Amino acid sequence: MKKLRKETLCVQAGYEPKNGEPRIVPIIQGSTFKYDSSEEMGKLFDMEKSGYFYSRIQNPTCDNVAAKICALEGGSAAILTSSGQTATFFSIFNICGCGDHVIVSSMIYGGTYNLFHMTMGRMGVEFTFLDPDCSEEELDAAFKPNTKAVFGESVSNPALVVLDIEKFAKAAHKHGVPLIVDNSFPTPLNCRPFEWGADIVVHSTSKYMDGHDSTIGGCVIDSGNFNWDEHADKYPSLTTPDPSYHGVIYTKHFGREGAYISKMTAQIMRDLGAVQSPMNAYILNLGLESLAVRIERHCSNAMKVASFMKDHDKISWVNYPGLEDNKYSNLVKKYMPDGTCGVISFGVKGGRKGAEEFMKHLNVSMICTHAADAHSIILHPASSTHRQLNDEELVASGVTPDLIRICVGIENVNDIIEDIDQALSYI
Repeated sequence: MKKLRKETLCVQAGYEPKNGEPRIVPIIQGSTFKYDSSEEMGKLFDMEKSGYFYSRIQNPTCDNVAAKICALEGGSAAILTSSGQTATFFSIFNICGCGDHVIVSSMIYGGTYNLFHMTMGRMGVEFTFLDPDCSEEELDAAFKPNTKAVFGESVSNPALVVLDIEKFAKAAHKHGVPLIVDNSFPTPLNCRPFEWGADIVVHSTSKYMDGHDSTIGGCVIDSGNFNWDEHADKYPSLTTPDPSYHGVIYTKHFGREGAYISKMTAQIMRDLGAVQSPMNAYILNLGLESLAVRIERHCSNAMKVASFMKDHDKISWVNYPGLEDNKYSNLVKKYMPDGTCGVISFGVKGGRKGAEEFMKHLNVSMICTHAADAHSIILHPASSTHRQLNDEELVASGVTPDLIRICVGIENVNDIIEDIDQALSYI
């Protein structure tokens, strides 16, 4: 059969029921799995046989859904995690430890910045935060002998910076390290980082993939392209015996396509246990089945809302990557020709006070800290998530007092626009 298209993969990938089995991925809620003999279970522990023995490490429901996301991204192996934050942490911690160094695009989600700078910094991992618009020479100069990875977001949250994936991938490979990309906002329907040289992709599946504000979750996907053995001195945890797991050498036992995720499963997930529950994976799969339909509507609606905002006399500026005059328009055409996401940031006249007044009068868009689901969701950081900062501190952090972020949903776009218009009349 010919290669299936992404829209079909959203519905059918990852699970193929046999005769008489459930059509949809079944929920295997059990924590443990029974075997007829110790010898048979021992083969699982020795990795001589595939199977399940404890859901803190692996579960069939989760694996079916991870396989679907893996197929959508065009990867070789994947694992679900308890949250997007966990997926990001695992993606780095799987190959980095105390004394290692990572290069990161500075325009990333604030929670990711705190994870890297504060928490992993206390673990002894050093991070260099680099302007994503830096020159190739500046990027090259940031590498150190102990650099183990490069990390960025395909479309950053909330700055909406579009990463030049190919530029960062070439620099990473020149120095023998993988590029890790958070692809949560575009999803694999609009951007496939592996096709542009990225080696590992992470997702907050809580966003568009679930799409209904129903579950928290994450996913890590390996392209299977990075040759760990060629850089064995940098990645001994993958290329030398693992004393915590019978001395297995992951690259030899699982090959290039399976080493990274197998180690994450057998070692990191085993020890930290940040699993996605089977019930959450089941709900996530329901969201994935409609992802192709929803993301198209999100992007279409967002383009119409952004275009309306550009011409409104109460709005001072609009940032949406899909607009023709956006700073990143050329990168969007290259990496995301079918659309970016449904997220827009904009400023209203009257600064912080004007923004606060505008937010009071919305009826369709809901004030929430979440992003990227079927409802239109809106947030004024200066009066909510960043309310502890004064105006000068806000500007220094990259969040202006007037900034509002709207994640345009899949409602009728005219209702969204009319609601914004009437709320602006109060400024």
